[in-house]
Amino acid sequence: MKSSTPPVSDTAAPPAAGQPGPGGTSETRVWDVPVRLFHWLLFLLLGVSWYTGEVGGLDEMTWHMWSGYAVLALVLFRVAWGVVGSTTARFGHFLYGPGEAIRYAAGLARRKPPHYAGHTPLGGWMIALMLVCLLVQTGTGLFANDDIFTEGPLVSWVAKETSDWLTTIHKWNFELLLVLAGVHVAAVAFYAVVLRQNLVKAMFTGRKPLDADAPRAPLRFVNPALALVIVACAAGGVWLLVG
Repeated sequence: MKSSTPPVSDTAAPPAAGQPGPGGTSETRVWDVPVRLFHWLLFLLLGVSWYTGEVGGLDEMTWHMWSGYAVLALVLFRVAWGVVGSTTARFGHFLYGPGEAIRYAAGLARRKPPHYAGHTPLGGWMIALMLVCLLVQTGTGLFANDDIFTEGPLVSWVAKETSDWLTTIHKWNFELLLVLAGVHVAAVAFYAVVLRQNLVKAMFTGRKPLDADAPRAPLRFVNPALALVIVACAAGGVWLLVG
């Protein structure tokens, strides 16, 4: 878990955290390409999973399962990237203690929250919660059944009663994911309308306007080639599991 002290690493130095200063703002590189691609691919795949799960049907459920496999591979990649990836992608950079989260929430309520180069203390814990829920969702889906024509690839590993129980968790957990997604969208809208911070644009460009006078800590950006290796390993592992 991260303390309130900004991380230090070995390359360029965008602001990490602090109060707005008189020096204005500057566009600063914050998000690497792997994190941005993960975000938007996950957004699309969750839409596919929701639509195909709601519509049902043999063809739709086939797509539902394939989208689930892709989500699982993405989440496995993101967990690994949270350990070895760029500074702002690492769990150690954005998982703050409860005191820091409370201080940030207090500043947010006053509409004067401290600035962070990457995820805020509240946003960081939201990311962690989403990843846990996604692992639960994809993991239970491997053992789920619909009592008609669709079964998860690992359903034979467990008893029918266990499969039914995991299917129930799979359904209710997706409702939780929808709630979390709604909170995320509401937070992005709040930042855009109230705080005048365009988080959507930042997730496309990788750059955020940060206070020029904020305390600075270097950020390190890992070669995206490592991300490709991790994605290939994650996808291969999922393929071996479900094949």
